[in-house]
Amino acid sequence: MIVGYRFSFQASTALTTALALRHAICSKEDPRWHAYGIPSVFYTDHGSDFTSKHMEQVAADLPMELIFSQVSIPRGRGKVERFFRSVEQLLLQDLPGYAPKGSTGAKATLTLPAFEQRFRTWLLEDYHTRVHIETKCKPQERWEAGGFLPRTPKSLEQLDLLLLTVAKTRRVQQDGIRFQGYRYIDPTLAGYVKEEVVIRYDPADLAIIRVFHQERFVCRAICQELSGQMVSLKEIEKARSLRRKQVRAELSTRAAMVDRFLEIHHEPTPELMMPVAPPAPSTSRPSLKRYIND
Repeated sequence: MIVGYRFSFQASTALTTALALRHAICSKEDPRWHAYGIPSVFYTDHGSDFTSKHMEQVAADLPMELIFSQVSIPRGRGKVERFFRSVEQLLLQDLPGYAPKGSTGAKATLTLPAFEQRFRTWLLEDYHTRVHIETKCKPQERWEAGGFLPRTPKSLEQLDLLLLTVAKTRRVQQDGIRFQGYRYIDPTLAGYVKEEVVIRYDPADLAIIRVFHQERFVCRAICQELSGQMVSLKEIEKARSLRRKQVRAELSTRAAMVDRFLEIHHEPTPELMMPVAPPAPSTSRPSLKRYIND
């Protein structure tokens, strides 16, 4: 039974691991997905994102037990490797743009959000309802039959404070909090005008930021422009970069047009005629004429 996941083009870090763990712990909005809760044991390999000090602190605060697989023994991670093979065999090979290992010439045709939507549909409607070869039972039915009572955090704010490591300091203005060119508002912020607060956010969803003051949760501030959308920080930076390129291209085109206009319509300035000064009179004394009779 899959309880959470996280897709990203970035290399695995403590942040992406924390966000995947948050997705697994929180209850899901989709009624077809019943699995959630704080795990008693967190079993993983020796990746730097799993062995970080941050993950150790998170495990101590939740609490949960961290157990690492043995080095150079792949069978210790057999379940997750088997799931990855199922994803490749049952989902990926049927998607447009699929490129098996060693193939060349395939072009990507799906965006990350589009792929995530297809993965979620396959996970909930196919994988969770497919009879498992070893257990002879559907994963979802086995999960529900076990009578598992999920452990949940005291509050989502506490979970965010533990897991969301992306923290920025901002000063509350009269019109809210400014971040990444957007304005975030909430009525609670009226009592913190001119105060410095710490905001925490999910890089994959900038529609909402969590506001903390002196390590205490204040509110969730919402950006009305992004409300109802899943807009990531990467998408915003990409859009800004594209806009800067467009502006630079427009400026270069206009500069070239101005230079061409001046080249066509510019008339050379006639050279000023310098007056020629008359020759200065000679100051030497004339020679004395002599006559023969003298």
